[in-house]
This record gives sequence, C-alpha cells and structure tokens, in this order.
Amino acid sequence: MNEATFMGVPRSRIDWSPRIDYAKCNDCLECVEFCPHQVFEVREAEMPKLIVKNPGNCVVFCRACAKTCGVDALSFPNKNQTTLLIKQVRKEMGGR
Repeated sequence: MNEATFMGVPRSRIDWSPRIDYAKCNDCLECVEFCPHQVFEVREAEMPKLIVKNPGNCVVFCRACAKTCGVDALSFPNKNQTTLLIKQVRKEMGGR
C-alpha cells in the first residue's frame, strides 16, 4: 500500500490541519458539515465537543473550513513555512 503524498512528500511528514481555539469555538459545527474529508469528529458527551480526529485527511493548503467559521476559531500552520518544509523534505529525499 502506497502512502499518500503531496508534492512528492509523504503526507505524514506535512503538518497541515486545523487548530481549534476552544475559547472562540461556539460549537456551531459548520466546519464539520462543510469538510468532506472526515477531519473533524464531534463527541457529544465530552469536552471539548469538537476535535481534529484525522489531521492527515486534511488537504494540504486547504483552509476552506476556517472560512465557514463565523467566529474565527480555526487556524492553520503558516503556509510559507509549510512550503519551505515540503521543499526541504523533498531535497532530503533526493528530489528537486
């Protein structure tokens, strides 16, 4: 089984997924309804209610779920730093 890659880099080596600011999150769950990749999970009986269960399912550089969040409770790693990391890993792997 081949591991998923992005730009020639194993997806598992790319830190790209939403971060939840629980101080801002109002549990509207718009992000869960929007994301088709099962990145989030809702746990009804637990706090916090919303978690990032499958960070590796998040499409690298997608931030669409954060745009659905009316209270700006979702953020992502810095895109430029992530791009540099991807290039560095590709270089280490012998790529261009």
